[in-house]
Amino acid sequence: MRIGPYLLPSNAVLAPMAGVTDRPFRILCRKLGAGLAASEMLTADTRLWSTPKSRQRMNHEGEPEPRVVQLAGADPQALAEAARLNVALGAQIIDLNMGCPAKKVCGKLCGSALLMDEALVARILDTVVRAAAVPVTLKIRTGWDREHRNGANIARIAQACGIAALAVHGRTRADFYQGEAEYETIRVIKASVTIPVFANGDITTAKKARDVLDFTGADGVMIGRASHGAPWIFGAVNAHLRVEKTPPQLLRAEVRDMILAHLDSVYCFYGEETGVRIARKHLGWYCEQLLDDPAQVRRELMGALSTAAQFAQALKHFDFWVGQAAVAA
Repeated sequence: MRIGPYLLPSNAVLAPMAGVTDRPFRILCRKLGAGLAASEMLTADTRLWSTPKSRQRMNHEGEPEPRVVQLAGADPQALAEAARLNVALGAQIIDLNMGCPAKKVCGKLCGSALLMDEALVARILDTVVRAAAVPVTLKIRTGWDREHRNGANIARIAQACGIAALAVHGRTRADFYQGEAEYETIRVIKASVTIPVFANGDITTAKKARDVLDFTGADGVMIGRASHGAPWIFGAVNAHLRVEKTPPQLLRAEVRDMILAHLDSVYCFYGEETGVRIARKHLGWYCEQLLDDPAQVRRELMGALSTAAQFAQALKHFDFWVGQAAVAA
């Protein structure tokens, strides 16, 4: 799949997720097979860029190309200026967020709230595409609510404005993350445009990725929550899409080494105090994904107060997990 001048190595990509897709996690997922990994959502209000959180979200050092920055906002000129500034800082693709259902985002008429105003959507897309010297992509939902699934209209507007690719989450804004994602609307959207379309929502396995692509006709899949504690899902999806069979399972020792490397990158990126805190949620997800009885291990990992103590606990418990497999064999 191609987005502008960039030929993606895979058509399974990582969804941008606030508080999750920081630079360490993006780099890890790219190494494990994600064809693209966008930054966490960055506000178009440049007055807020001086905060530590925003500065970290704008840090792309060592990140593989193409580097993607996702912007959120409702003012066309502010978004255009934010796009120009991020391109100057190294962004190679600008992604616009019109899919986030969070109240604090929609309350400012950003994210998926924009789907209610198709004229404003058109102004934003046209202004940003004209301003940015790089491809611009768009993330949307199927509509505002189930009575107003206007995703196909938005897709046609996006294509007319020069959007290079579109990602569609198979829920409306009113659905938040409840119920099951539906793919019929994504199928309609894909039939409405010729630009690449990524299907997103509840894609939790390699087989599900294949089924969704077959049903929707989409060009690729975007994986979000299924990557929590399982970033190797991209390798599994890629292998299944290439040969349509289950790839060999990773050795436990390989998984342990991935986890420890991820921890080390988090510590290096955030420093001591914040590194321990950020690593906790990833360790919690790893425990839930991998361990038969994760509660006790989680308590010890969550209770560690330093990076050294947390890493030592992780090493101990995942070494034990590796050893269990060796004994069973």
